Amino acid sequence: MAKKLIEYYDHLNSKGNYKAINWDQVSDEIDKSTWEKLTEQFWLDTRIPVSNDLKDWRTLDDDHQWVVGHIFGGLTLLDTLQSQDGLAAIRKHVITPHENAVLNNIQFMESVHAKSYSTIFETLNTPEQIDEIFDWSDSEEFLQFKAKKIFNIYHSDTIDPLKQKIANVFLETYLFYSGFYTPLYYLGHNKLANVAEIIKLILRDESVHGTYIGYKFQIGYNKLREADPKAADDLKDWMFNFLYELYDNEEKYVHMVYDQVGWSDDVLTFTRYNANKALMNLGQDPMFPDTAEDVNPIVMNGISTATANHDFFSQVGNGYRLGQVEPMKDSDYDY
Repeated sequence: MAKKLIEYYDHLNSKGNYKAINWDQVSDEIDKSTWEKLTEQFWLDTRIPVSNDLKDWRTLDDDHQWVVGHIFGGLTLLDTLQSQDGLAAIRKHVITPHENAVLNNIQFMESVHAKSYSTIFETLNTPEQIDEIFDWSDSEEFLQFKAKKIFNIYHSDTIDPLKQKIANVFLETYLFYSGFYTPLYYLGHNKLANVAEIIKLILRDESVHGTYIGYKFQIGYNKLREADPKAADDLKDWMFNFLYELYDNEEKYVHMVYDQVGWSDDVLTFTRYNANKALMNLGQDPMFPDTAEDVNPIVMNGISTATANHDFFSQVGNGYRLGQVEPMKDSDYDY
């Protein structure tokens, strides 16, 4: 039903000629403002001196090193899914050519994110450890569960495209965050600062990605509600049931990764908080009682994406950008 409500833009003009994209005529100003925000934020992992974190890395015991390596393995898997499958699925249902351009930008940066973890691996880990991490991420039961669930939604030809946007936002704003907890925790304890710098740059991107795709979902959802309230209610029920299913698996994943270092309860609070943020991106009310006040304050401080203290000529962190970077706020999740 919702697919019928998507207004596909026409690539051809009245004479049958192919049309160029015209950024001086933008039907949705959110497309233009998001493009400008994303281009201001452009960065590459190769400009961040991760090797400066080797001294901190060597102070971690085997259990903590295992957690760091494997959460980045999980994040690599999920960012690969997002870059190779997620944006391709959503692009099939764009409304404007400018939206298509924004999704192209998002897809490229998701590839940068996936590649960034390899920059961390090749600096901190031995080749044997890297092979083990990738073997683990390619086979771990609970990690593969969430990847396969999202993958199947992206690749279904019969599923509502609004469900694909829901899956995308849940991945962007929720499922990544059990992995993000670790570098933010270490940043709050003055460790692995350059590794955390990469994560803060990724967080800054994901904030825009999740908000933008959530906004596009809300356009389609509001049209569906006007045309068929029952179908809209069914979609909302599906959304919350899907989140429950993902959370049930996420609990198992978090315990499997974090029990050995005693962080599981704090990580789950953080993931529930971000699950609520994902729902806010989709225009829905929070599902969990957890708020920012419940999250470890050291981690919440780290989630701010304000620029770090890197010098332009020697170390380039998230201060290397074209535009002004501001801390994330709750309102960043709403258009």
